[in-house]
Amino acid sequence: MKWQNCGGVGSRCVRRALLFVFVWGLVMIAAVQFRHVENSLRETPTAEESANDLLLDDIYRRREIMKNRGSSSLGLSRYLLQRSSADSSFSNSGGSSLLTTLTTISNNPTKNPSDLEPLLDKRPAKTEEELIEEIEQRIPSLPLAYWNKNSKYPAGQSKTKGNYSCSNLKYPSIYDIEFNNVYWQTMRTGNGTFQLFGAYYDRRKLSRIGPAVRIVGMIDRIEPTVKTHCQFWYDGERDPIIVETLEYKYIWYPKWGNYKQGIYQPYVIACKIPQSHWSKGPPASVSMVEKNCDTPSNNLRVIYNKPERKKDFAVCVKGLDFLHEDLSVRLVEWIELISLLGADKIFFYQLQVHPNVTKILDHYQKLGMVHVTPLTLPGGQPNVPAFQHMYLTKKTNHKRQNELIPYNDCLYKHMYEYEYIALLDVDEVIMPVKDATWQDLMKRVLQKALKIRNETRASYNVRNVYFLDDLLHSHGYFKGMPKYMHMLQHVYRSQNFTKPNQYIKCFHNPERVVTLHNHFPLACLGAGCTSYPIETEDAQLQHYRADCVKSLKKTCVQYRENSVLDTTIWRYKDQLIERVTRTLETLGFFGPS
Repeated sequence: MKWQNCGGVGSRCVRRALLFVFVWGLVMIAAVQFRHVENSLRETPTAEESANDLLLDDIYRRREIMKNRGSSSLGLSRYLLQRSSADSSFSNSGGSSLLTTLTTISNNPTKNPSDLEPLLDKRPAKTEEELIEEIEQRIPSLPLAYWNKNSKYPAGQSKTKGNYSCSNLKYPSIYDIEFNNVYWQTMRTGNGTFQLFGAYYDRRKLSRIGPAVRIVGMIDRIEPTVKTHCQFWYDGERDPIIVETLEYKYIWYPKWGNYKQGIYQPYVIACKIPQSHWSKGPPASVSMVEKNCDTPSNNLRVIYNKPERKKDFAVCVKGLDFLHEDLSVRLVEWIELISLLGADKIFFYQLQVHPNVTKILDHYQKLGMVHVTPLTLPGGQPNVPAFQHMYLTKKTNHKRQNELIPYNDCLYKHMYEYEYIALLDVDEVIMPVKDATWQDLMKRVLQKALKIRNETRASYNVRNVYFLDDLLHSHGYFKGMPKYMHMLQHVYRSQNFTKPNQYIKCFHNPERVVTLHNHFPLACLGAGCTSYPIETEDAQLQHYRADCVKSLKKTCVQYRENSVLDTTIWRYKDQLIERVTRTLETLGFFGPS
């Protein structure tokens, strides 16, 4: 036997045998553990499988509900289409094949495939009238309704209109317009290219040029010298009224930079209405051409929104560029606070935003509290979302110049509708100190301003003060208020205001302003761009930022180290908490109840 063969070394054999048994036991334990882990992995779904299962469960549950209610397959089909659209982010992460499969689920998945019928959207195709209405909502500058009428007229026969005589000039077809980046229309000349955004009828009393059409757009020239013309098209008239362009009003100061040929620059262009047509009101549309009888490559609807009675306050917000930054909850708080202060409506312009921000804007647009206008950059500037964001971050002056287009579009669209127009960012609030609303604030301010000089000002400016994020961190959160209410929680501000006329924001008088910059008017009607400085004891521009603006980085320490408690905003806390919380609950931001 082997044991006997060990002879005198039996103890060594025993040790070897025990070692072998020990090693073999470890191997077996490892094998068992490996098998256990392998089984667990097989039983645990991946993140994608979990999402698929959840979506499948949701679809089957909804299908059963529809079945119990007697809903048609069309109802489920529309639901699936809505889910496919709403879950685009899910599709982009690899779930597109599942969504495609889901659209073919029938009431009985075990049926023979030949008995199944895919669920499709079987609504009838839209009529031409419905398509025109949809396009007008998407591109408000396009005069589709007037084109429908005027396109039926034959070309004119050497009719003299305005200061010029043209033959064979026909109302421009929308199919011949040269569009640029969806919302812009192009005019090419021998000395520069024009990108036109919108046209507006201006017959304000203080305008010395009389009734005119002003066009907001960009030209890749500084101090353009090319002579151009406006062709006014009136509803019901076959031939256009043609006049020479009066002026190109530059919405920028050369000292700010980017003062170079070849870079698109912001302008407000003016063309006078001939006196023969003053009584006819606004033209239906306008085309810009280089030579008076050129066939136009553009045609803008002339906007003239004049209600019987003005409202008090409109707020305009430049093109939102928050592609990956979810500001949805802070945006709800801001919209509700601005509305409590007295804004009748907020007009947003949108470049690229996070889906949750879109959800918020859609909600308030349905309520009539806001209006959202989609926006792109003109010319060769990038409009691919991530690239556009990088471009605007790196090209600061280009960004600032592009911002002036929505600001001035907002001014001219609504200059007859509101007593005051304010240009605000979503981290800024004009806060009355002694009054509860902007209406009461302006009553107080006007009394003071008229005592100094008996005239209405072009604007009333408010000084800037910082409510920096890290001023809260040293004091902690305040009890009794939700942590997600950013402005209610951040009530420590810098003791010092920024200097007068620096980083101010204004209530603009639309009866006086011709061109608007972010912080103040650049050109005005009447006695120049007079601005009344609202005293800090009456109002302040509360600016909620993580840090000072770049130009103040060196001196920002003085704003950060010298802070005071300012709870002025708390006078609105009960209403604000109730409104914000209700909205977030309605939109499902707190998860399923």
